[in-house]
Amino acid sequence: MKQLTLALVAHDAKKDDMAAFAALYENDLRPFTLFATGTTGARVMERCPSLSVTRLKSGPLGGDQQIGAMIAEGRINALFFFVDPLSPHPHDVDVKALMRLALVYDIPMALNRATAGRLIESYRD
Repeated sequence: MKQLTLALVAHDAKKDDMAAFAALYENDLRPFTLFATGTTGARVMERCPSLSVTRLKSGPLGGDQQIGAMIAEGRINALFFFVDPLSPHPHDVDVKALMRLALVYDIPMALNRATAGRLIESYRD
C-alpha cells in the first residue's frame, strides 16, 4: 500500500486540540506523510517529537493556500482542519477556499476531533 499524505490545520483556539489528538493517535499517524501549517505543525511536533511533520507557512501567510495547491496536485490524501466556529477569522476566504478544494477533489476532510478519529481508525490495518 502506498504511503498516505495527511494535512493538518487548526484555528488558533483548536491548536492544542490538534496536538492532543496527534498525541492520542501518535502510533496511527506515524506511517503517514504529514504536512501542517506553521504553528499547528510546531505544536504537534512539540507534543509528538517522534512524528515527522513538514511545516508550511502559517495559514494567514499562505499555508492554507500551499495545502490547497497540494490538494489540487493530488499530493494530499486527507485533510484534518480543526475549525473554531465561535471566533471570527480574518483570513476566512482562504479557509473556505481550502475546504472547497477538499470537496472538489473529493478527499476525506475532518473538521473536528471526533471525525478525525474515525478517519484515522478507518486507515488501521
